[in-house]
Amino acid sequence: MRLVLFVLFLIMYTLTVLGNSILIVLICSDSRLHTPMYFFIGNLSFLDLWLSTVYTPKILVICISEDKSISFAGCVAQFFFSAGLDYSECYLLAAMAYDRYVAISKPLLYSQAMSIKLCAFFVAASYMGGFINSSIITKKTFTFDFCNDNVIDDFFCDLLPLVKLACGGKDGYQALMYFLLTSNVMVPIALILASYLFIIATILRIRSTQGRLKAFSTCSSHLISVTLYYGSILYIYSRPRTSYSLGTDKIVSTFYTVVFPMLNPLIYSLRNKDVKEALNKLFK
Repeated sequence: MRLVLFVLFLIMYTLTVLGNSILIVLICSDSRLHTPMYFFIGNLSFLDLWLSTVYTPKILVICISEDKSISFAGCVAQFFFSAGLDYSECYLLAAMAYDRYVAISKPLLYSQAMSIKLCAFFVAASYMGGFINSSIITKKTFTFDFCNDNVIDDFFCDLLPLVKLACGGKDGYQALMYFLLTSNVMVPIALILASYLFIIATILRIRSTQGRLKAFSTCSSHLISVTLYYGSILYIYSRPRTSYSLGTDKIVSTFYTVVFPMLNPLIYSLRNKDVKEALNKLFK
């Protein structure tokens, strides 16, 4: 299966790099895309590009090389950056939900309400919150004594397989996990749900059916991203210990770390008229 996996991961990584790079170039080069919504989409593409690069090149090397080891320092670095980027993406998706709320509920004041300074603050806060929490979980995880078998049963240095290798010193770790799950996943989800409740209330006040559909269409891409991303994270980390299945978890974790970054450019471009026009202009 190694050659099949190599080809599969190579195709996904190539599409991820091309899709996200093209989207970033379009947003930077086309003046019509210099709006808060596309500012957030561009930063999301940058996060996805970085996240995929943390994992996939090492996976490709492992697939074709006889040496399937990773150094302790390499595992720490992979774990730290992947956790930081995952957490940052959780916060960024919440900021994008607020952006959609302002765009729909206050369209005439949208440019003033979502100023460049506020957008930059949201992005900076997303990174800061993500990497602060990543530092906490990385420090806690790699102070364990890894005295069991040194084979990581996954495609990369992920949380649950590493905890499985540890022996002793796990007191309080489950509490830390629930704290991080709440602060990095449940709080952003609550903010997203609150934003969409206000969005739905605003849409229902629109009299014309065409106006309602147009307003809802501006949120559809973000809703797809949120459902896929948070759904896969909650599936892995919110279940009780007794239901853990590393075989299934490997597939789900690979989805939100490798497959999801490939899908995001498609989600935000296929249904987006402005991006299609900018793409046509770029190729012309």
